[in-house]
Amino acid sequence: MNGTAATLKGWHVLAALLGFFGVVIAVNAAFIFTAVDTFPGEDVRRSYLQGLNYNDTLADRRAQAALGWRASAAMRQGAEAAELVVVLRARDGAALDGLNITGDLGRRTYAQLDRTLAFRGQGGGVYVASLSDLEPGQWRLRGRASGVAGTLDFETDLTWTSP
Repeated sequence: MNGTAATLKGWHVLAALLGFFGVVIAVNAAFIFTAVDTFPGEDVRRSYLQGLNYNDTLADRRAQAALGWRASAAMRQGAEAAELVVVLRARDGAALDGLNITGDLGRRTYAQLDRTLAFRGQGGGVYVASLSDLEPGQWRLRGRASGVAGTLDFETDLTWTSP
């Protein structure tokens, strides 16, 4: 032994404690920012304002139910890309043509893949939207069909498995 022994001093303990808690705080901050960045915590935009106008939403749903319109949706592989097919029928089963359809297709927990759809009428109450680069998995369609006679809001869960 050379006679020099390391002694633990107060500033060593302080530096070790500050370093330890500094690392803990930095890791927690990184987790918090990542969590907030990847999931904002709301399923629909402006949910508070939608809650304030909920009675209007209920009145719209009653008017929609009185129309008796029905919607069904399915995904299929098209000639060039995946396609989303929506079929609209009246209460008596007659095809509903000439409607303007808008829709959003998205994942429940990953908003970065959400997309707005452009539908084109095919006749016979069938409307089609092309979907390029669609990832396999569970999707939710929220759509709105509007025309002279009224509107229909529809929502359905879809599963896409790539061919």
